[in-house]
Amino acid sequence: MAMRRRSWRSLLPFALLTAGAAYALASWNWCGRWDESAPVLRGQVKAEGPLRAGAAKVDLVPPFPIVVAGYPPPRPEASQANPPLHARAVVLQAGEARVGIVSLELMFVTAPMVEQIRSRASDLGLHGVLVFASHTHSSFGGYDARLVSEIGGTGRYREDSVGVIVSAASEALHQAAARLGDVSLEVGEAAEPGFVFSRSGGETPDGKLTRIVLRGASAPVAELLVFAAHPALIPRQREYVDPDYPGRLSELREAQGGVVLVLQGAVGNASVAFNEGQGVERASGFAQALSGLADKTAPAAAPNPVRLALARAEVALPRPDASRLVPALTRAAGDNFLCNSAARTAEVSALTLGPVELITLPGEPTTGAGLLLAQRTGATRVLGLAADYLGYVETPELVNQGAGESKRQYYGPVLLERLSGAAQLASEAAGFSRDTSKD
Repeated sequence: MAMRRRSWRSLLPFALLTAGAAYALASWNWCGRWDESAPVLRGQVKAEGPLRAGAAKVDLVPPFPIVVAGYPPPRPEASQANPPLHARAVVLQAGEARVGIVSLELMFVTAPMVEQIRSRASDLGLHGVLVFASHTHSSFGGYDARLVSEIGGTGRYREDSVGVIVSAASEALHQAAARLGDVSLEVGEAAEPGFVFSRSGGETPDGKLTRIVLRGASAPVAELLVFAAHPALIPRQREYVDPDYPGRLSELREAQGGVVLVLQGAVGNASVAFNEGQGVERASGFAQALSGLADKTAPAAAPNPVRLALARAEVALPRPDASRLVPALTRAAGDNFLCNSAARTAEVSALTLGPVELITLPGEPTTGAGLLLAQRTGATRVLGLAADYLGYVETPELVNQGAGESKRQYYGPVLLERLSGAAQLASEAAGFSRDTSKD
């Protein structure tokens, strides 16, 4: 026994030295220098004319068996979808401008995935393609190669997972483009504040639903429904992939005609307050309630000809900041971990469709962040989960306080300011109508 004690004591300095070296290595600045630069336009189109649109819905079939994404481990593995997942697309044209919009029933999309979708659509004469996720926390994973995502939400990266997503989105866009026809544009809004609540303080979500109808001669061609609330109603350990309430809402509305895309607004701190039923029943009940709210929007016809514009701006992101995510002693190591997965640039877009002016972000802006962006750009709505995923976007005040959703934000307090600069550049290029110079 005495010899064993001496043996452990002799190893103690080596163990301490090893731990110290590991800590020093992890704390070294592996992030390097992150460039700062003004946002730049990466594409723009603007025209006016009679509006044409086509829409399509395509099955999104995962490569089963596949991990169910949405939460940290342990994650169940799914062998079927119930109900099925879909990729939906709308192609819009006015004058010489032609734009595609894709909605995927996934937790989020990635920049490499979006680039592949755009490349596959290069033969359609589109001036831009916006790709959104419905943000369901019960769809499949495997499509993000970043370590933070693999650990935190989507599981081990699989090329076949990306392949089925890109193929479904591409097919939906091609079918939509082949169905282009004359449409009228109708826009309406309604709100039910009791449907949502803020899970982390900050500005309170307003429960607003914006309904955009593209109506053909005899029936709707498509609807775009903009709402903000986390689709996290399906139980975490259910061994099926599931589109949650957005997929169910789309299916309900599509029974009336057309293809229905559900797009997330400023969803960062917005949770569902609807509590009738549990799990699948709750998701179905909330979809029914939202469909009823959509019926109350009373959309009005927009003037014809219609303005259609899209501008995409790229902005350099600030260096990742783990100070609110990890203990102070591991701050440097946390920064290094985030740097390995964090994007260095982000795409922010502005879309004008008649009276509707939308800003899109590659993350989850909170209600407060959305209000600030709308004020600075004049946007009708601010949408999240577009083009990539860079985490949460909170207001600088709450980030500095370590409050709100800032404990889930990968970047520092200047993140919203950087994105705001890109949003202002894109909104000006897209010809947003409201004068914000006096704001």
